[in-house]
Amino acid sequence: MGTPMETDGPLIDDSLYSRQLFVLGHEAMAKMSMTNVLIIGLKGLGVEIAKNVILAGVKSVALYDPNPTKLSDLSSQFFLHKEDVGKPRAQVSAPRLAELNSYVPVSVVEGELTEEKLAAYQVVVATDTPLKQQLSINEITHKRGAAFISADIRGLFGVAFNDFGKDFKVLDQTGEEPVHGLVAAVANDKEGVVTCLDEARHGLEDGDYVSFTEVVGMPEINEIEPRPVKVLGPYTFSIGDTSNFGTYKSGGIFTQVKQPKIMSFRTLKECLSKPEFVMSDFAKFDRPAQLHIGFQALDQFAENHGGELPKPRNEQDALEVLQLAKAINDKAEESVELDEKLIKELAYQARGDLSAMAAVIGGLVAQEVLKACSGKFSPIFQHFYFDSLESLPKNSPITEESCRPRNTRYDGQIAVFGAEFQDKIANARQFVVGAGAIGCEMLKNWAMMGVGTGPNGQIFITDMDTIEKSNLNRQFLFRPKDVGSLKSETAVKAVISMNPDLDGKIRAFQERVGPETESVFDDDFWEALTGVANALDNVDARKYVDRRCVYFRKPLLESGTLGTKGNTQVVIPHLTESYSSSNDPPEKSIPICTLKNFPNAIEHTIQWARDLFEGLFRQPAENVNAYLSSPNFVETTLAQGGNQQEIFESIHSFLVAQKPTLFEECIVWARLKFEEYYNNTIRQLLFNFPKDAVTSEGTPFWSGPKRAPEPIAFDAENPLHMEFIIAAANLHAYNYNINGRKDAEFFRKVLSNTIVPEFTPKSGVKIQVQEKETPQAPASDKDELERLIQALPPPSSLAGMRLKPIEFEKDDDTNHHIDFIAAASNLRATNYNIPVADRHKTKGIAGKIIPAIATTTALVTGLVCLELVKLLDGKTSMEYYKNGFVNLALPFFGFSEPIAAPKLKYYDKEFSLWDRFDIEGDITLKELLDQFQQKHGLEITMLSCGASLLYSFFTQPAKAAEKKAMTISKLVETTSRKPIPPHVRAVVLEICCNDREGEDVEVPYVRVVIRPRSNQMQE
Repeated sequence: MGTPMETDGPLIDDSLYSRQLFVLGHEAMAKMSMTNVLIIGLKGLGVEIAKNVILAGVKSVALYDPNPTKLSDLSSQFFLHKEDVGKPRAQVSAPRLAELNSYVPVSVVEGELTEEKLAAYQVVVATDTPLKQQLSINEITHKRGAAFISADIRGLFGVAFNDFGKDFKVLDQTGEEPVHGLVAAVANDKEGVVTCLDEARHGLEDGDYVSFTEVVGMPEINEIEPRPVKVLGPYTFSIGDTSNFGTYKSGGIFTQVKQPKIMSFRTLKECLSKPEFVMSDFAKFDRPAQLHIGFQALDQFAENHGGELPKPRNEQDALEVLQLAKAINDKAEESVELDEKLIKELAYQARGDLSAMAAVIGGLVAQEVLKACSGKFSPIFQHFYFDSLESLPKNSPITEESCRPRNTRYDGQIAVFGAEFQDKIANARQFVVGAGAIGCEMLKNWAMMGVGTGPNGQIFITDMDTIEKSNLNRQFLFRPKDVGSLKSETAVKAVISMNPDLDGKIRAFQERVGPETESVFDDDFWEALTGVANALDNVDARKYVDRRCVYFRKPLLESGTLGTKGNTQVVIPHLTESYSSSNDPPEKSIPICTLKNFPNAIEHTIQWARDLFEGLFRQPAENVNAYLSSPNFVETTLAQGGNQQEIFESIHSFLVAQKPTLFEECIVWARLKFEEYYNNTIRQLLFNFPKDAVTSEGTPFWSGPKRAPEPIAFDAENPLHMEFIIAAANLHAYNYNINGRKDAEFFRKVLSNTIVPEFTPKSGVKIQVQEKETPQAPASDKDELERLIQALPPPSSLAGMRLKPIEFEKDDDTNHHIDFIAAASNLRATNYNIPVADRHKTKGIAGKIIPAIATTTALVTGLVCLELVKLLDGKTSMEYYKNGFVNLALPFFGFSEPIAAPKLKYYDKEFSLWDRFDIEGDITLKELLDQFQQKHGLEITMLSCGASLLYSFFTQPAKAAEKKAMTISKLVETTSRKPIPPHVRAVVLEICCNDREGEDVEVPYVRVVIRPRSNQMQE
């Protein structure tokens, strides 16, 4: 079950929801776990919403859809199978949805949806529901203050609508951590200008509220209610009248205080005539108003035709929808200018059912459900329209004939893209790198689309990881029974079950994609691909795949999420820059002196505790093992320089001076460490810099970001003190393979008999104060070093002994790792009077946990698949492609054209990162030099391959002549002194060149094909 977290409401399984908790928080999740949700309509969109809401963890989900399953539903409904055709959609889907989360009961509502039945739900979601029924349901929900959401997809068009009642309270509009900072001054006047320390911008906006603590000289400001701010600059803001307050002396922390916002929603009936829109694409600002009319016209058409929507690409039906739209528009309070092509396109695609659109709108709407449950984040107010008409194929016929139903599972897709384009999708050869959250969603969408199912098609997936419990909250292809299994293999089995057409057409790998696996993912593998999608969680792996895609000239679909934020990027050969062309700014590091001596924020103490964990439980044990197993360890260490004495002291301590044989000795060790870190070190610091110390400028030393610490006297009755001792003792015992204990009474008994040596601060101890003071490692006393080495037992006397170094693992609640870091950090925070952090926050910071939620992942992957369709169509104009950034918390959607690949030039020839000199055949160096001189007018002055310099203009003539006679492969092998692996078909050469005038010019790299393509790939 994992460790439940205490909340005001029900218990929350931290091990399952850990990544989501960092998005929503415990309070929001507690409210969700008391909310019953009804989802109407179980086609692709309905099941996508249900999947995301169930994974998120509401109290219960009820499903309503008595309609029989049709074969065409399988275009996007991943929990329906061919054998379900004719059976009620809700009945069939319920047990499969219930498997997603054992904490969320899933039921089916039978019969008519009466007011009495609707009264059981706090949130009602209507999909694939006629407008008349939406209006009547919304009237009921609005009257009783329940939330109502309606949503639909029609081909490449989507809509969502919210009504959360007259007085809906938003508790946190953005979900961002409240900003805080250190105060340098506060003015005594009507403006009340606050000046912050210039080490960081305050990050506030006009209208934000702040409160204050620890301000000296102006006690009133620490007691006032939160005040609104007016931003004056990056380091200043005003808070209003402070003229009656005392005079500011020093110190102070400001903290942003989130204020609730009351939103008054109108009913769907009211919003039909007076809509309010959230923009999905600012380049299409005139679309929402037109689509608002168009969707009403579609509903009217269906009502006039017994529930049937317009036939795909049928001109007569489209004209009828257009006339209905004009009539609705004419009666509207504010008529809009209708684009006839847009309305007709909506009619043409009305029967379209695309998994990518279900993912986009389904992810969005599921997040709105969670907002309705919790008051966390800003809801859509009130209508949202989205389209991706750029995804419509331009290079395949789209006619009534090509879009007619074929009685296949892909008919919902064929209705939009046509049968010929369906063949392109089926014969694609796509590689998805990673089978985590994005990888699972990608495979699901590709399975629904039929990617790789054709005679020439194939999907490849690789992931080296195994499934953990925390994955189950968003990697929805996995179940509790799969924990411990390989992600890639499990994901493949799951999507074959969703679409058996993939059987034999999808292959799982368990290898990391990197230089070390280029014999697995070799030239033949890459060259045969249609394209690649990254589903990775680290930048280095992303950059490697990006380099491979540039080299093999394959399109790359890149995406990522961070909580409610998501981004997508499409990399197109010869058109766009690559993923690696731009970099995020580096992570801001904490100065060493701040970590070691002058922390002022909980983040500083947590990082200190994380470093302490490595320095106590991993590094010393690794040093001991290296000493015991490496014959030349002493000589090698002495030759390396650095702080050798510290290394040998730790080995001596762990093998001789403090080597425990009983658990009681581990407890004593932990108690002495407590004294060292939280008493002795602090007393030494205060001895060097007393609380009344002043700088050479005469200002107090302990001011600004420097907080004067207080030593801590150990108290066995203090729970925090005991948490440190218990965790440290058990981890130290683990190093020595000694069985640990947790009973506090046993610890207290041992501690009562522990003698702690007296400590006296010493003069002459150097403490780093400024970051620019690079502390010198203490010089090793040669005699002391020799004594230490001589005192070490010979490795032969400890044959077979090894310590167990501890690798930090954040997700095991029983291993004491987070317990130790939380206690160590909070004790140091207590030293420095910094507010302590709970275990959850400590785990997030120490474990560098990336917040994640299924809603964002689903939406982002849907956007990626809309770009995939464009790539498969072979579109060559950048205007069709979109890079996206979304933030579901706000909600915000931003799309832009990809950035074009920068162009360089030599002579009159332009080139970009996608260009190179391609040379077929293993020619000699002389032939290469001559070819460049004669064909390109370039003199190669230097030639290298990787780290090997193959040739340069200053090479001695005899040596140059010898090299020129060699083939390129022989030259590379001779210079690098390594054979070229058999899987390598081509070598990459970097060249420096002079032009005809003898000027140095920048040119592309050279690719020399030294081995022909394998027979298998030639076939």
